[in-house]
Amino acid sequence: MTFRRLFPAFLLAAAPLTAACTGTPSPLTPAIHGSIGYPHAGMLTDAVPIPLKGDGYALLRKNGVNWGNPRLVAAIRDVAKEVAHERPGAPLIVGDLAGRWGGESSGHRSHRTGRDADLLIYVVTPDGRSVPSPGFLRFGADGLADASPPDKSGKSRSSGKFLRLDVEREWLLIKALVSSKEANVQWLFFAHWLEALVIEYARARGEDPELVWYAESVLLQPGDSASHDDHLHLRIACTPDESIAGCLGGGPYWPWLPRLPQLITPPDDELARSIIDDLLPGAGGVAGAAP
Repeated sequence: MTFRRLFPAFLLAAAPLTAACTGTPSPLTPAIHGSIGYPHAGMLTDAVPIPLKGDGYALLRKNGVNWGNPRLVAAIRDVAKEVAHERPGAPLIVGDLAGRWGGESSGHRSHRTGRDADLLIYVVTPDGRSVPSPGFLRFGADGLADASPPDKSGKSRSSGKFLRLDVEREWLLIKALVSSKEANVQWLFFAHWLEALVIEYARARGEDPELVWYAESVLLQPGDSASHDDHLHLRIACTPDESIAGCLGGGPYWPWLPRLPQLITPPDDELARSIIDDLLPGAGGVAGAAP
């Protein structure tokens, strides 16, 4: 086996490591593009913006943090449309994705590689009318939230009016996400008491147990950040091609997702010697000669 035959495979194996070291694409790393690095330490190329409004969704704010991996943007648009068509009502309100080139974004630890998005919770009034979420409302274990979003400092404000988690449409959203073959959902960060309400609804509805298990697997209340009782944080996993190009980590890679390429085992001494001989004919004899 020659070095020339091994070289392309070595490049594929080393690409993610190269991305982690360089941090950015360059003429020396032409294969590195897309979602580069980890969600909390990376950047983004080839991003696309999600329009301010679409079928079944609307952005919460115009702050330039509406760029993402094309798969992420397509997934949000597709699932919002699916929910709106199956259960008409107020649109899904979409919070931040990433900046044009990813990287650090104010108020976020992740959102750096275009694979994360904040999806506000579907809400209804106490009498059951679907209304757009006014912002990041904090929901309790009873599924109720004060209708006034926090002020600019993050402090809660009480209005005496409440909104309720629209558990039916929230489940339809989660179901559409975990069922998507293109989204490759890695995590849905959500408070455990809200997850309990949604999963209990899905089981009572008689949903496919395997689908419910998928949802339970990706739903998680993170232990190193806020409880996510005010929104659903979507993170998509790297595809095999994205992994080769420099996309890394962000959580477990679930067995039902497309298989990632395996790193090549380093060559043994004999193979390494043959590679050197192939590159530098006669080097092997020189290495063994007397000084």
